[in-house]
Amino acid sequence: MATTITDSQKPFSLDPYHVSEEFGFILPAPLAELPPYYQPWMDIAQHVTELIYSHMLRSHILKMPLLNTQLLESHRELRLAHLALSVMTMGYVWQEGEDDTVKMLPRNLAIPYCEVSQRLGLPPILTHADAVLANWRKRDPQGLFDMENLELLVTLPGGDSVRGFFMVTLQVELAAVPAIKSIPLVINGVQRGDAETVTRALEEFSQAIQGMTDALKLMHVYVKPEVFYGIMRIYLSGWKDNSSMPAGLVYEGVQAEPMEYSGGSAAQSSLLHCFDELLGVKHEAMSGAFLTRMRNYMPPSHKRLIQDISLQPSLRGFVQQQACEPLTAAFQLCVTKLLALRSYHINVVSRFITVPAARARQLRNQGNISQEETVSRAPTALEEKGTGGSGIMSFLKTVRDCTRDVFNLK
Repeated sequence: MATTITDSQKPFSLDPYHVSEEFGFILPAPLAELPPYYQPWMDIAQHVTELIYSHMLRSHILKMPLLNTQLLESHRELRLAHLALSVMTMGYVWQEGEDDTVKMLPRNLAIPYCEVSQRLGLPPILTHADAVLANWRKRDPQGLFDMENLELLVTLPGGDSVRGFFMVTLQVELAAVPAIKSIPLVINGVQRGDAETVTRALEEFSQAIQGMTDALKLMHVYVKPEVFYGIMRIYLSGWKDNSSMPAGLVYEGVQAEPMEYSGGSAAQSSLLHCFDELLGVKHEAMSGAFLTRMRNYMPPSHKRLIQDISLQPSLRGFVQQQACEPLTAAFQLCVTKLLALRSYHINVVSRFITVPAARARQLRNQGNISQEETVSRAPTALEEKGTGGSGIMSFLKTVRDCTRDVFNLK
């Protein structure tokens, strides 16, 4: 139920959580270069794709000097270092596909990678915070933040579809900014018992979720399903819940035992976690456990924001208590829009994973691996899973159904 607070309690604010007024969870103005001492990293990171295709990435990394990470001073330097070391790691592990993976990451990559990861509070694997939130620049610094004016700092195999995939996801993050900014308005309105303010903020919130769905539709324009499925996905895959690497990966010089980390996943975006906590969406045990684990792949301040939203007085309880028609309608519209976003995401996943997976199986069963080679090159270990390791369709449908349950305000 909604509770009241005393005047002495501070209003809820986004200030402590490193959330940008303009960019939300996106890292504003990421660096494109590290200090010259770290040029050996950047020389490889900026050419990962070519080195993978020439089968030379592993040998180049093995010759790389072991660098001291203490010269990395600012948060942006650490984020670029983590991004560079991440793409090198994904390329090193998956250079030869799922049939020739490695058991150990060499110390000259593993040690600095784990040190940078520890300083940032991120895991030593490529995350959404790296590949999307900190991997962009404007071609024209004065130009718009749109698909035509954005480019990646570093990339992976897949050509224009890689850029499209990460940049469209970045556009979804940007579209969500008005919703993020409305969260304190909702929380503080609930605390003050101000139904009118909460109603207005929820109207902004629902419009932003519609904007996210519209941005996600660009995936069909900028990404080819056969390239995403057949080429890109393996480089976004991790070494947890992946039968290609059942033991995980040893980070040489860090610890002797293998470590397991999940690959990239949309569930690593803080957006829907915040929205679920605000709207009171409760996930069932298995999907809820996966979503909670994905919070460990977010910048710690963003993870803390999600947790702190969950500790606020219940919005859903406030809506029930107020029994105010405009407020109820605004709340229901937010849930409707969130449900529509999740349903649309299921359609996208079907087109980019389920359909190509069925085609790849068909080609294998026919013994035909040269025809439509892009699809048939896809790793079999991921056929029924997302790159984060979840059984993807059952997971997404369960999450969607739990969102629908919030409608019942009785």
